[in-house]
Amino acid sequence: METLTQAQLETPCLVINMEQVRENITAMQKIADTAGCRLRPHVKTHKMPLFARMQVEAGASGICCAKVSEAEVMADGGLQDIFIAYPLVGDFRIQRALILARRITRLILAVDSLQGALALSQAAVKAGQELEVRLEIDTGAKRTGIPLEEASLLAEAVYKMPGLRLTGIYTFKGLNYQGTPTEENELAAQEESSLMERAAKKIEALGIKLPDISGGSSPTGAAVARLGKINEIRPGTYIFKDLMLCSEKVAQPSEIAVRYVATVVSCPREDYAVIDGGTKCFPTDVVLHTAPFQYTAYARVEGREDLLLDRMNEEHGIIRSVNGKTLLSVGQRITLIPLHVCTAINMHNQVYLEEAGKFRLQRVEARGMVV
Repeated sequence: METLTQAQLETPCLVINMEQVRENITAMQKIADTAGCRLRPHVKTHKMPLFARMQVEAGASGICCAKVSEAEVMADGGLQDIFIAYPLVGDFRIQRALILARRITRLILAVDSLQGALALSQAAVKAGQELEVRLEIDTGAKRTGIPLEEASLLAEAVYKMPGLRLTGIYTFKGLNYQGTPTEENELAAQEESSLMERAAKKIEALGIKLPDISGGSSPTGAAVARLGKINEIRPGTYIFKDLMLCSEKVAQPSEIAVRYVATVVSCPREDYAVIDGGTKCFPTDVVLHTAPFQYTAYARVEGREDLLLDRMNEEHGIIRSVNGKTLLSVGQRITLIPLHVCTAINMHNQVYLEEAGKFRLQRVEARGMVV
């Protein structure tokens, strides 16, 4: 594949430093291995089979996806052990999952309702297949997941359904404690581990074996693994890292592997400048100036702490100087560090991979896979 120089990059674009990626992959795998915990990375961050293969080659037990279409892309890229950690509701999704299950070594599906489990059971029986499933439990994130107090009843019902094989439970908790956002990683991890341990004991008391108890995201994964009550963690962002993980005390700026490169296209006033990427390039899913972290920008200009990207239109990114003067000029190229790298990657059809000062294009194959 053709390699390019930095001057040949077309902006706005994302550049991924491959050396730093390898270091991040190795570090998280070592944490999991040392704790005796399996690592199943979530591919929502990178969305590229290339990086999923790197994670598995480093020792990951498999990968985790959000959607069946995403899982299909990963299977096309050679991945053989995939967990779709999202309720598979809708016949069109279930039929695609049945096909996918015949293509790869192991496919794990998610359920969090009786209705969803029944639909999977009926489809599996009709197809003459058995589907491996995990039960999702809400441990405080308040999105998908059966309430903890109802988990054992649903687990018992799923366990008895033909065509399904219940092998585990899983959760996503993130950084919250007792139902509210927190900056305390250890507290969040301890609560998550204790709640999942309690759920597992209640379910196993019914005679249901649970080989897999899964949890832990990038901000809590290391702590959850060390506590030893959960035997699989599913972090995603750790592979690239971002400003959010720095605020969450599990990354340093030097460990962030992704940078935006943008060109200044206008300097109408001395206190702000405009770059060639707006909301179609930079994500805005994180709400600024909100507790507990009070983020002040969607991206920060590297080497210039006084410059913030905190206002955008579709095609215009407004770089504001907190000191009143940007000192930027039209045509100047700047690099920016993303606040949230997962949604940043999903804004781009392709990225540049940087290695030894050379750059090559890489397609983001699972971008837009929303089914």
